[in-house]
Amino acid sequence: MARILLKSAFVGAALAASLSAAALAHGPTRQKVVEKIDIKASPDKVWAVIGNFQDMSWHPAVKGTTGEGGNTVGAKRTIDLGGGAALHEELTKYDAADHTYSYRIPEVDVKILPVNNYSSTIDVKPTADGSEVEWHGAFYRGYPNNDPPPELNEEAAIKAVTGIYTAGLQALKKKVEATN
Repeated sequence: MARILLKSAFVGAALAASLSAAALAHGPTRQKVVEKIDIKASPDKVWAVIGNFQDMSWHPAVKGTTGEGGNTVGAKRTIDLGGGAALHEELTKYDAADHTYSYRIPEVDVKILPVNNYSSTIDVKPTADGSEVEWHGAFYRGYPNNDPPPELNEEAAIKAVTGIYTAGLQALKKKVEATN
């Protein structure tokens, strides 16, 4: 009897150890980045610059934008980043009255942007002094399995998306306030 109990305890301990190891060896988790900037201009004036899904000329990293479908859900755009790098995006929500649109990147080249399953929204809201622009996104790291290389881990993904949002929002502020 003691032998059976000892064997059961051993099997139970081995099972618990393997379950806790499995819990620690999980894949990627969904990451989120939210960046905001205040702009001393009305939401309509800010929206006039960023509201056209087919035009990202306000972002300093963008060399050009081409697309089809205008601002209708399902519209597509290709963002030329120079040097042969491009992002292909699809509009998933558009509301000019609320100054917001959402888009996704159906297939990401992780050499250009180290993320997977990326979606994003840009919102312009009124404030006492003008507008607040919020650009937020959700995504997984570029490497879907365990033990990602440093250039495709969560830190690299968050850093890349944060850099895109920050550079874009700062350039937007500069452009809109210069014409205000």
